Amino acid sequence: MNALEVLQQPETTGPLWLTLKVLAVSGLLHLVTGVLLGYYLTGRRSLGRGVMDFLVSLPLVFPPIATGFVLLLVLGRSGWLGRFAPMDIVFSFPGVVLASFVAGLPLMVKPVEAALRGGSVVRLAEVAHMLGKSPWRTYWLVLLPNVRRSVASGWFLALGRSLGEVGITLMLGGNIIGRTNTLSLEIYNAVFSGEFERAMVLAGIIGVFSLTIFLVVKRLSAVEE
Repeated sequence: MNALEVLQQPETTGPLWLTLKVLAVSGLLHLVTGVLLGYYLTGRRSLGRGVMDFLVSLPLVFPPIATGFVLLLVLGRSGWLGRFAPMDIVFSFPGVVLASFVAGLPLMVKPVEAALRGGSVVRLAEVAHMLGKSPWRTYWLVLLPNVRRSVASGWFLALGRSLGEVGITLMLGGNIIGRTNTLSLEIYNAVFSGEFERAMVLAGIIGVFSLTIFLVVKRLSAVEE
């Protein structure tokens, strides 16, 4: 079986389209939440900001499968929050999106936060405040345009991380064939069933996406320098 035949199989196209839909939704959430949280975390130190910083950074150091388990306990039908949710999150498309969002969020927020703490950006904020601009208008009209490349880099990194997410997705999505098996999980399924040729093709698809993201981030870093 050649690569073209593998690409035309429903077992390949299904996870591929699911992954693209997940990336579209989680990417939008990353963009909106990332610029807001990045701004929030640059404010004065407080207990609330400390807790939020911890929660955002946790997926970077906590094993994905353990992160997924915690979210499963919280968002399951009998979980602390899941029992009040208007829809089923676990083992559904929203659960896969949430897993993708949680995995990539630190890589979106941290570059934005670091850029906003830069010396030149801080000076721009001080000048804007002296001219009577409110903090909110200063952020949207002055600071955010000046850190747009960091926002873009963080966004692409978050997409790359989301693309390769397995552990959290396995716990929240359940790897249900035809419903929640993303491209990364389908590689695991193919290897487990002995379909190594199909696994290689699937890995090649992810490799193309990853290489594209790498080149874009590299380009943005070169322009910024």
